[in-house]
Parts: sequence; C-alpha cells; structure tokens
Amino acid sequence: MGKTEWALRWAEAHGAEILSCDSLLFYRGMDLGTAKPTPAERARVPHHLIDVCEPGEAMDIGRYVDAARAVVDDLARRGRAVLVCGGSGFYLRAFLGPVVDAIEVSPGLRAEVAALTPAAARARLRELNPGGLEGLDEANPRRVTRALERCLATGRPWAELRAEFARQPGPFADHVVRLTRLEREPGELQERIGRRVEAMLAAGLVEEVRGLRARGLEANPSAARAIGYREVLECLDGRLPPGELAAAIARDTRALVKKQRTWFRTQLPPHRVVAAAALRDPAELFPPI
Repeated sequence: MGKTEWALRWAEAHGAEILSCDSLLFYRGMDLGTAKPTPAERARVPHHLIDVCEPGEAMDIGRYVDAARAVVDDLARRGRAVLVCGGSGFYLRAFLGPVVDAIEVSPGLRAEVAALTPAAARARLRELNPGGLEGLDEANPRRVTRALERCLATGRPWAELRAEFARQPGPFADHVVRLTRLEREPGELQERIGRRVEAMLAAGLVEEVRGLRARGLEANPSAARAIGYREVLECLDGRLPPGELAAAIARDTRALVKKQRTWFRTQLPPHRVVAAAALRDPAELFPPI
C-alpha cells in the first residue's frame, strides 16, 4: 500500500481533507505519469490544489503559498483537519519555514540575468560574494539565478540576505505542523518503481504526453522535464528508441528517489519516520497530540 491510500485512510478517520504539495499534481491532464489520485480516491476525501493549472502554465512557490494558505484558512473555519501529502520538498518547506522573500526584482534585471550562461551567472555571483556562498546549491542554475538577481537588486551579499531570510516567520508559523515520513527499503522501492512504470505505459502514458504536447506542455519547462514526460517526449522526437523507454523512465525515477531520500533525511527538521511495510493502522502515522 502506498502513501495515497494511507493518506486517504488517515483523512477518513480524522475528518480531514488533503492538501497536495506535489509539484506535478497541479497540472490538468498530467495524470498517468504523476500517479495522480483517481476520481474514486478523490471522491472518498476532498483534495485541494490538484488540477489547478494548464500544463503550459507555470506554478511558483509564491502562488502555491497563497493558494495553500487560502485552503488552510477555509478548512480551519469549517473545523476540518488538514493533511498535507506529497513528495516535493520545495513545496513541503512552505509549511516548515520561510520560502518567499520580499525582494523586488525588476523585469529588466531579471532579463539581464536570464541572458547569462549558467557559468557566467556563477562567476558573477562569486565575484559579488568574495566571502563565499555557503548554503547555496551552485550546481542548480535556477538557485544561482535567483541568488544573483537578489544580490544585484539589493547590493548586498548572499550570506547577509540568507541570514535575514532565515529569521522570517514561515507562512504557516501560526499553525501546529506534525511531520511524518513514510520510508521503504531500497529493494522494495526498486520493485515498485518497475511495476509503476510498466503500469503507466500500459495505461497510455505515451498518448497522454502526445495530447499534453498539443496543449503546450513544452512551454512549461518544469512540467516538460518531469520524469516520465521528458523520456516520452524524447521517444516521440526519435531521440530515444521505443524499446528503451521503460528502462529510461525507471532509471531516472530511481535516481530521483535516491536524491529525494537524501534530501528528506538531511534537509527536513527532526521528524517521525514510519516503515511503510510495517504500517497497519493510519493512526500510527502521527502520534497523539
């Protein structure tokens, strides 16, 4: 049994509604490649922030925080509990601390930085920060770009901006947040990934991606580069043989899972870890308050 079913059972037992923090469930039509909850599952428990964007329409963290806050406030008024569920660490962080700063970056400056190559952006950022860039993932071009924009917009070093940002309250600082991570053994994960890829392809993933491409999928790099979708696009373009498609998706999924496991272990605050294979009752997901 996966996290979707356990989330449904916990929500049913506690009168809760589910708020997604999965970065791909936002997009209408991206169903098979995301293992999106089925209509039957969504009928069991109300879900929020699923199917709120077209595939070519980008979602960002600021928009997500505003939408999630509106959902949480509405559920609080109705006396309903909120179960946040998903595997996207960047969006999950919104419930644990600050994720959006108040620095304004002009369109002109943003265009200037966007015109730089990744190597040039890193070099410029290092030039502005002779004291170092501790805490910044310099291998991530998007993080480098955002840091450079902010340094240029404020004239201040990254370390100073980062420390100031960390002192801000998070958007959900007025709520009690309890965090539980479902963990599976690596061998079991490998088997589940293989079965999931086979099921997605058998259900029509290639046709799903073909239809999404016609709806502008590639205008949204975050969605088009998602695992499952990028490999199918390569296959449709003749850059990946059809016979290698399943293996490519499984390989890239395993690499992502490995990265996610490391991130959850090292970047989240202290939290409860539950072995999914040993879970027998949804009440075990969270200790009593």
